[in-house]
Amino acid sequence: MKFRKEFDSIGSINVPKDKYWGASTQRSKKYFDIGEFLVRPILIKSIAIIKKAAAKVHINEKQILPKVSKAIIKASDEIISGKLNDHFPLKVWQTGSGTQTNMNVNEVIANRAIEILGGKKGTKKPVHPNDHVNKSQSTNDVFPTAMHIAIAIESKKKLLPSLELLNKELKRKVSQFKNIVKVGRTHLQDATPLSLGQEFSGYQSQIEDCIFRIKNALKEIHFLAQGGTAVGTGINSKRGFDKKIIKEIKKITKIPFKPTKNKFSALAAHDEIVNFSGTLNTTAVSLMKIANDIRFLGSGPRAGYGELILPANEPGSSIMPGKVNPTQSEAVTMVCVKVIGNHNGITMAGSHGHFELNVFKPLIAHNILQSIDLLADSTKNFSMYCVRGLKADKNKIQEYLNNSLMLVTALAPYIGYDNSAKIAKKALKNNTTLKEEALKSGLINEKDYNLIVNPKKMIYPA
Repeated sequence: MKFRKEFDSIGSINVPKDKYWGASTQRSKKYFDIGEFLVRPILIKSIAIIKKAAAKVHINEKQILPKVSKAIIKASDEIISGKLNDHFPLKVWQTGSGTQTNMNVNEVIANRAIEILGGKKGTKKPVHPNDHVNKSQSTNDVFPTAMHIAIAIESKKKLLPSLELLNKELKRKVSQFKNIVKVGRTHLQDATPLSLGQEFSGYQSQIEDCIFRIKNALKEIHFLAQGGTAVGTGINSKRGFDKKIIKEIKKITKIPFKPTKNKFSALAAHDEIVNFSGTLNTTAVSLMKIANDIRFLGSGPRAGYGELILPANEPGSSIMPGKVNPTQSEAVTMVCVKVIGNHNGITMAGSHGHFELNVFKPLIAHNILQSIDLLADSTKNFSMYCVRGLKADKNKIQEYLNNSLMLVTALAPYIGYDNSAKIAKKALKNNTTLKEEALKSGLINEKDYNLIVNPKKMIYPA
């Protein structure tokens, strides 16, 4: 491998000749070689959006030479498009402000811009990573702004469409299953009947509410820290720079970003992200319940509940032929556990904003973006490869309903709670039907029993 010399305030260092990063990134590769997770491309892209927006403001205000600003914009666009993904080698676990990642982007843009202008990489002329690319900025406002941009982009592009798809598929099942009356279950024991459509309406309502919560929480994410620079005062930036750069970011992303009302809070705390993560946590809790219910209702086929027939997407076992497993539900529930764990991490990290800066930013960014990614992908797959293909085993459902002892609840207003309980217990003990024992009791005749104990009439108020 061939190298070139790059330098920073520490001194000179060898950098791979074919890479655009510089001295700061090269040092970080050595000193923060921790784990396997790289900084996510969407976060790099979001930082590049900030650099592009800053260059546009600087060219408009004649703070940087037009040719330098245009080269910075072009290099930023190449990062945004993913063309330069191979030039971002840093791991998540680095300094808590994310300085190494911000400098990685600064250096790549600077060296690519130098190349565009016909210069030599590593010279910092005519484009300097700090003086030009990072002008009017600090990692301390760039990184939190990039986190918000990345969250907003990924939520709009991936998360919300996936949840909307699940909501749509559940609505279809509500309609398909509306006339199938089944045994309800509370405490895992038989309860009064409801329709399978009503049961699924509960799931659909949960997802609909999760979408509403996420959209509400996103409104806070739209407030950006940019312009606060080092500690929130805006030092080394011009008055009004915050509004101007965020206006450019808004144009680039087509997302309604606006300046935060308090930059000190935006640098030192990440309450908006903690709150947003809370909505993902709630979504994971909802999905855990839904996925578990579906896999339990699909258990069997001969020794489980068996009320639902799950789609057979792939062989379920390497040893047991013909087995179909609830694989999509299992994948979703694992994702839910991970998202709940990520939220705990974000909660702890968010609580450690000491004085003017929270120094858990890379962890927060990694966790929240991973949660968005996992929830988006798993709900999309769950919608397409599980919920969409679910069928009701009407014979099994009817069999359970016919044998249910909790239909006796309908008799209670007519013959009393205690008498009804005696009838149910006798039917269970004698392994007979509820009707047999009710008629034997002499408390009700067959005509009245048939009129009162009608499951279809028991799924709504009288």
